[in-house]
Amino acid sequence: MVPKIGERIEIQSYKHDGNIHRIWEETMVLKSQSNLLIGANDRVLVKESDGRFWRTREPAITYFTSNYWFNVICMIRNDGIYYYCNISSPFVIDDEALKYIDYDLDIKVFPDMSYIILDEDEFEQHRKQMNYPDVLSKILYKQLHTLERWVQQRKGPFSPEFVDKWYEHYLTFPN
Repeated sequence: MVPKIGERIEIQSYKHDGNIHRIWEETMVLKSQSNLLIGANDRVLVKESDGRFWRTREPAITYFTSNYWFNVICMIRNDGIYYYCNISSPFVIDDEALKYIDYDLDIKVFPDMSYIILDEDEFEQHRKQMNYPDVLSKILYKQLHTLERWVQQRKGPFSPEFVDKWYEHYLTFPN
């Protein structure tokens, strides 16, 4: 299923064991192909697996690809664009939502394009707890390095014009 441009979809993040991790209630589809989805949301309701709810604080452009094991959330703040990058399974879409498995490893990128790798301890804990196969761990670390190169090379969602272009497009849709 490929959602239509302008359609609003839910995003569901899972853990390796199949348990739901987090749900973003509504994201507007800005570009949709079988291997790529670019979306946008603003102050969207997020449900955590422990039952807590919260709202995002700023507009965001989301980048999902099925060609790589990561996704990127570009958060538009007053002092610049921050990127939160999840190492994850490639996405799938069904009638219910866009879905992926979150593998804990994250990269937080700052407006000056410096970055930090987050949650390696959480990844190690879940790797043991959920018995990730060695081949999966190798894939995930290889994808982490690919993502670092994308940040360094300003590729894909990290290119200077990406967020501006897609946010301007998002603003053309009625609320």
